[in-house]
Amino acid sequence: MQQRATETNLNDGLAIDRQHMPYELDEGIGYRARIGLIVLATDQTIEYEFRRIMNLPGVALYESRIYNAPTITPESLQEMERGIAKATEVITPNLSLDVVTYACTSGAMVIGDDKVRARIWEARPGVACTTPMAATFAAFKALAVHRICLIAPYVDEICRAMRRYILDNGFKVPIMGSWSLADDTKVARISEESIGQAILELGSSDHVDAVFIACTSLRLADNVEMLE
Repeated sequence: MQQRATETNLNDGLAIDRQHMPYELDEGIGYRARIGLIVLATDQTIEYEFRRIMNLPGVALYESRIYNAPTITPESLQEMERGIAKATEVITPNLSLDVVTYACTSGAMVIGDDKVRARIWEARPGVACTTPMAATFAAFKALAVHRICLIAPYVDEICRAMRRYILDNGFKVPIMGSWSLADDTKVARISEESIGQAILELGSSDHVDAVFIACTSLRLADNVEMLE
């Protein structure tokens, strides 16, 4: 392309006005993969943790936020289904994505992976989808573990429902523990020391093969290797 430059009087502050500059396009920062992440409005943790875990050349992470009530109840979790399509729609709308994930463990359980996928497909037909629960079961199978220690921040009703959900998918949950919190803004502030102590205490039992830490607001990425 031919460059066009206009020389102007230096006194007006503009020495060069160059337009239609030549350029080349590449694949951008997501030349290997572009991931769409739907984050809860109250989540303080997952974006930081994703970037710690997925610091990979050519892998781009694009987020949107979905409204959720700070009080975690089955009803407030179910309510989020209404916002999934819109949250998906606003993630780089003119750019294709390789996968979209709805990043709420308990929400995915209550809504169900099939319904989450259906809402995502309203905005992005046919795109690959995942959720924390789908990823959890894939991890259990990859690691060949069957007896799970469930550690979660939720109130008892949600913890019991999550245990049943794991049991219904063919795994055992002989040990579980919870901080019994309903306020998601507090969940993100549970100290890493408290989380580590719970993992080491409950996960050391001979009754379990692995520990599952439920809830994307809990901080784990910085310490997981040491705890393992």
